[in-house]
Amino acid sequence: MLPWKRVLRPLAALLLTAAAVTVPAATAQAAGAPSSGWNNYSCKPSTAHPRPVVLVHGTLGNSVDNWLGLAPYLKVRGYCVFSLDYGQLEGVPFFHGLGPVEKSAGQLKNFVDKVLAATGAAETDVVGHSQGGMMPRYYLKFLGGAAKVNALVGIAPSNHGTDLNGFTHLLPYFPGAADLLSKNTPALADQVTGSAFLAKLNAGGDTVPGVRYTVIATRYDEVVTPWRSQYLTGPDVRNVLLQDLCPVDLSEHVAIGLLDRVAFHEVANALDPARARPTTCASAFE
Repeated sequence: MLPWKRVLRPLAALLLTAAAVTVPAATAQAAGAPSSGWNNYSCKPSTAHPRPVVLVHGTLGNSVDNWLGLAPYLKVRGYCVFSLDYGQLEGVPFFHGLGPVEKSAGQLKNFVDKVLAATGAAETDVVGHSQGGMMPRYYLKFLGGAAKVNALVGIAPSNHGTDLNGFTHLLPYFPGAADLLSKNTPALADQVTGSAFLAKLNAGGDTVPGVRYTVIATRYDEVVTPWRSQYLTGPDVRNVLLQDLCPVDLSEHVAIGLLDRVAFHEVANALDPARARPTTCASAFE
């Protein structure tokens, strides 16, 4: 007879998947279009949640599709939520986050200033997925963002780049491939492990004073690899592995940012640590 754990594990995984797919969809539908749910510039932060939240999409993402799950999740919990498009390439609609990361950080700077001016808040919190969890660190470190950001939450962030399960190690064997990548999709080149951009970003330490950092990673990440490279080192850093919160959570790189309510619950904890509640598999149903 099979042990109970081996029987219940796949069943629990199935239930979590169902919750992740159905509950966010219902929430997004209730919220309506983004203009009536988030990116509402008349929203004024509450006493309970005094900082607006800026959501930063990942490579090939955009300000709407990347956040159909998390934006309504935070909005219904009383946050003023905003999201931007960045890293656009000429002639490439919908799929953003492809331009040079340094330039994208400048776009984030301008967007944060716009949000703070509209809401009257002194600081914001930033939540980003993949490149969107890494790129704000350039803003914090080099563009004055540390004075305007209280916390940065990275969901599967490319903090130290990726080797794409070893694939990028093959680039030197294809003459011109690296130059082609850098010319046509600069953000992809910037996120390859060992890039000049990442060397600059991480020189002198991963963090800057005055900002709280949270990283939420999944061991099943197939894009930012190895997954431990997502973690940060420094003061005021909390690195979280999704499977330590819910062992049967099978989310990979895309799902953790798009529809995983266990991860969303931990994001909410990171935004409001004073009211944090333990994140478990049951958090998928809250």
